[in-house]
Amino acid sequence: MSRRDNEAPMRARVPADIERPDRIAFGMSGRQLVILAVTGLLLYAVWTAVATLVHPLVFLAGAIPVAAGAFLLAVGRRDGIPLDAWALAALRHRRRPRRLVPADGPVIPAPAWVATTAGPGDRLPLPAPLRLPAKGITSDGLIDLGSDGTTGLVAASTVAFGLRTPAEQNGLVAGFARWLHSLDGPAQIVVRAQRVDLTYLADRFLAAAPGLAHPALEEAAHAHVAFLDDLAGQRELLHRQVTVAVRSRRGAHHAAHHAAEAVRALAGCEVPARVL
Repeated sequence: MSRRDNEAPMRARVPADIERPDRIAFGMSGRQLVILAVTGLLLYAVWTAVATLVHPLVFLAGAIPVAAGAFLLAVGRRDGIPLDAWALAALRHRRRPRRLVPADGPVIPAPAWVATTAGPGDRLPLPAPLRLPAKGITSDGLIDLGSDGTTGLVAASTVAFGLRTPAEQNGLVAGFARWLHSLDGPAQIVVRAQRVDLTYLADRFLAAAPGLAHPALEEAAHAHVAFLDDLAGQRELLHRQVTVAVRSRRGAHHAAHHAAEAVRALAGCEVPARVL
């Protein structure tokens, strides 16, 4: 056994939130420090304006809830995102139209002479146009996102990582890391799992078994059908489809080049891939 076969698998500590911002001071990020600093300056400005009119204890009683709310807004989290970003998203969702329809332009209201049902239905707002991110498909098979750039899709396979030796696992991880480090734009990996139904395949074997040239082949076909039925009954078989989306704002040619580079880079870590 060579020295490379005894190589220990590489291990690295990766935070659960890889998009966590850097800590600048007091264990807080720049966003958190800005929220607290702005709140402190506002409270100081208010105190300067009303110091001669309001008793300090009265001002303190009103300032403590404001400071506590700002601190909670700065350090709190909801659904895995900062609380201020969550509150802003909730406000945008509240103000966003609830009814969307596919339309190229603004929705024209009905004429005044059109009778409507009396009641709450009269106060329903007009639906807004549905704006999808994709504007169309180019001749090269790329997705046109308009002002957001162009996206190329790559269909990839999976690797039996657990069956490899530690040295082989290190090589696969290093190849995948090289591809990640080569990216200069957004990339998304989408894994979709679909249940595999072996009933159709077993029925085909069962229907073709009587027409085989030798009884031994027919017996083997029936045995294989029994194996497939047992496998489908005891295991939940899944078919995984992996799609890699690479986006570029530099034009369609640059996005196509990124997709081709992704195919070559994934081939280096033994992942078969092709540009869609």
